[in-house]
Amino acid sequence: MTLRHSNSLVVGMEKSGRAAAAFLRAQGAVVTCTDLKPRDLPGFRPQTDELFAEPWDLIVLSPGVPTDLPALEAARARGVSVIGEIELAAPFLQGHTIGITGSNGKTTTTSLVGHILQSAGVPVQVGGNIGTPVIAMAEISREGQWNVLELSSFQLENIRAFHAHVAVCLNVTQNHLDRHHTFENYAAAKGNLFRTQQPGDFAVLNADDATCRSFSSLTPATPLWFSGNDIRDAQVFVNGEPLMPLADIPIPGRHNAENVMAAAAAARLAGVPLAAIAAAVRTFKAVEHRLEFVAEINGVRFYNDSKATSVDATIKALDSFEGHLWVILGGKDKGSDYTVLRDRLHRKALAALLIGSSAEKIAAHLAGAVKIMEAGTLDRAIAEAWKNAAPGDTVLLAPACASFDQFRSYEHRGQVFKEIVGRLKNGAEA
Repeated sequence: MTLRHSNSLVVGMEKSGRAAAAFLRAQGAVVTCTDLKPRDLPGFRPQTDELFAEPWDLIVLSPGVPTDLPALEAARARGVSVIGEIELAAPFLQGHTIGITGSNGKTTTTSLVGHILQSAGVPVQVGGNIGTPVIAMAEISREGQWNVLELSSFQLENIRAFHAHVAVCLNVTQNHLDRHHTFENYAAAKGNLFRTQQPGDFAVLNADDATCRSFSSLTPATPLWFSGNDIRDAQVFVNGEPLMPLADIPIPGRHNAENVMAAAAAARLAGVPLAAIAAAVRTFKAVEHRLEFVAEINGVRFYNDSKATSVDATIKALDSFEGHLWVILGGKDKGSDYTVLRDRLHRKALAALLIGSSAEKIAAHLAGAVKIMEAGTLDRAIAEAWKNAAPGDTVLLAPACASFDQFRSYEHRGQVFKEIVGRLKNGAEA
């Protein structure tokens, strides 16, 4: 559709929504903005069913806005085009695109691909679900450049024209059931990334994950596979060729070795030789809030994995340590089953310290498997862990939940964790 003079409504005024509104205005659209929260923004009106019922040409949704709201269904029935922010960006995004999705590891892998391409001198910009919204990237994109995008299920559930020349799926495990309602719906949203590909494109998929394997039947792209079986004799292989020693990967955990394989496969498709990929991996620094080492205080180590907002992400965090863990769990529940944590916590954790609105549910799911400590808040959880920990122990924030009951975001939660640990360290050294 022609955006100039279109009557457009942008729903959700966080970063993506604000960028979409600015882009539409630049294209000559008449833009109204709305949100459940009052906003001091040009063209803002409160979000109501009556607003949605007005004669819009286009409704653009931010990723945080559920697509199945009855008012949106009614708008679609009237013939209104209801799209997401990345679908808005699709016709304007120049260059080639690497789209990376999965339940866990998206941020690390997206950042790593960007780091590899930049280190190799390949023109690249990185964004999507991290950093810059796709619609803002479109405005500065150009031919000959690679757009490396982290893409969430929220962003993918509305796409039709958006397509990735290289699509990557790391894994698909139970997550966001509060939004998608069923695992099948959640997986279908991820699968859209592959449905919209074209012949000549590539799909990088985890051979060990049944849902990822199923995506190969959705796409006309050529599949390329990675697997935990590609770690042999302490070496990491990519498409059968040796990449680097496992010990040279600077981010901990076997799951991160798999993230490296996926990133290497994508970077190679962008023209980077294996030797240059390995050299870049060696200089990569862990993403903030993802298994981030914070401090060691009197022999007790503190790790911030606030981005572990799903049960599977917490499992991967637990698998990165041998044991002697004080694990901080809890936050806003996303319809998760925490019983799958029982075995690992029984083997590796000295206690589970529970915070947030999900604490009661988690306690019921973990009863008898591990010592439960009802902390309530993050500061009390850290204080309890510090009081009880011995040299050689590790305090691990890996909540398995969203942050929105007590924090603005997982970044805010991780930052608060680091600030509290920083005060402990300063006090111990005083």
